[in-house]
Amino acid sequence: MFERNGVVGGRMATVTISGQTFEAGASILHPKNYHTVNFTKLLNLKPKDPPSSEDSTAFGIWDGSEFVFKTISVSSTVPFVQKIVSLANSVLMVLRYGLSLLRMESFTESAVDKFLKYYESFETRPVFESVDEMLKWAGLYNLTARSLEEELIDARLSPLLMQELVTIITRINYGQSLSISGLAGAVSLAGSGGGLWAVEGGNWQMAAGLINRSDVALHLHEEIESISYLGEYYELNSTKGNSYTCQITVVATPLDELNLHFSPPISIPERKLQHTHATFVRGALNPAYFGLDGVSKIPELVATIEDPDLPFTCISVLKQHDENDFTYKIFSRKPMTDTLLDDIFSVRKETIRINWGAYPHYKAPEVFAPFILDGRHLYYVNAFENAASTMETSAVAAENVARLILSRFFSKPSVTSLNLKTSSDAREELHLDL
Repeated sequence: MFERNGVVGGRMATVTISGQTFEAGASILHPKNYHTVNFTKLLNLKPKDPPSSEDSTAFGIWDGSEFVFKTISVSSTVPFVQKIVSLANSVLMVLRYGLSLLRMESFTESAVDKFLKYYESFETRPVFESVDEMLKWAGLYNLTARSLEEELIDARLSPLLMQELVTIITRINYGQSLSISGLAGAVSLAGSGGGLWAVEGGNWQMAAGLINRSDVALHLHEEIESISYLGEYYELNSTKGNSYTCQITVVATPLDELNLHFSPPISIPERKLQHTHATFVRGALNPAYFGLDGVSKIPELVATIEDPDLPFTCISVLKQHDENDFTYKIFSRKPMTDTLLDDIFSVRKETIRINWGAYPHYKAPEVFAPFILDGRHLYYVNAFENAASTMETSAVAAENVARLILSRFFSKPSVTSLNLKTSSDAREELHLDL
């Protein structure tokens, strides 16, 4: 295994601010992400406790001049008070968006329910040689052929809900608007519900733990720059001048921005990555920037509508140290300059910037790269990212590639499944959860 950086995990990474560690990349996991649930148990990792209420984080929708919608926030930790506030916020949401909220939930539930087919036993689940085949089997392919906006219009969601709530969710989770494909949009909406979790100390530990449990030679700080098929084997040449030979090669990183040479050449559809700039600040927001007279009146999550003039996608509180001292995370499509940050913040003690090539730039109809790049034994896990890009979808795609290798190279069509929940169990729990 070759990793160009000094730590494994890729887009699962952490950042340290003032001695405290926070997720910097892929941050949230869904309670029905059964691969990552099982990885966590297998590796004895500790899931972060969910907040006492899924509505405990107050959010506001900022249009550049005012908050067009805000939920109620209280500092009380008394469960009864929190429950009252949660109910009040639910009423506010219903008053603003009406029955469209139920239609949005139904749309999301339908997509997640189909995705759960990927946890069925190997006896009933085929090995897929293409992403198209994999999506069609689960009934998800059509969602990649149309935009989220088209899907939600057909689902009879109100324009207001789409322009506000759905838009802020897709902007936060994928940095994009309602023009993303329907499946990516459904996955984004699923990532905004209750019961979300992360691994204590960083999600990257799942990758590290699985590597440690396997019999693999890990080469850190070594990037592969060329892959050549030489008849009976592949030759891999690295930036360190080393050469390696193997019979099977798996590419498990997006090829879109890599200078990786293939011989003979391969052909995959052009795909652009959506860059998200993550900026971490220890300090305090400037209430005057938001037309308010105190930091305490700024919601814990400031989300924004789709407007090219808005300089950021969202600002969220990661930790409150005291009434005028916070650690924030800002997402934006462009770098946040010091001048802009000085306008938004009244105090800035520490600032860290990360530019992520975070996920594909989604555009329906999606066209997929093949899992098998050369018709032989050169495999590509990240072909699936055009459908949806998450930690769990990457694990689902990787499992399929592993089964492809076993069935094509070792001629073992049946391999033992992980001890995952059955589809019927998963569906029942999903309905209860939603």
